[in-house]
Amino acid sequence: MVTKFNKDDRQKWKKFRMAKKSVISRKEFEMVCNLHRTYYKHNLSNPCTCNPKQINQWIADLNKIWDNGN
Repeated sequence: MVTKFNKDDRQKWKKFRMAKKSVISRKEFEMVCNLHRTYYKHNLSNPCTCNPKQINQWIADLNKIWDNGN
């Protein structure tokens, strides 16, 4: 089964992907955490902001969903 974003989440992720920057805002961080929780079905637990490795992996995971539907 292929996972795809719903319409609202697809728009959020499109806007996020269009912003070419190396640092994300707190609001964007929360969005990534919430989307990952929703689509990868885990409890909300935000990764530590002191180590960007986990959030970067979550962004990569969400990009895989983007690639499935766009």
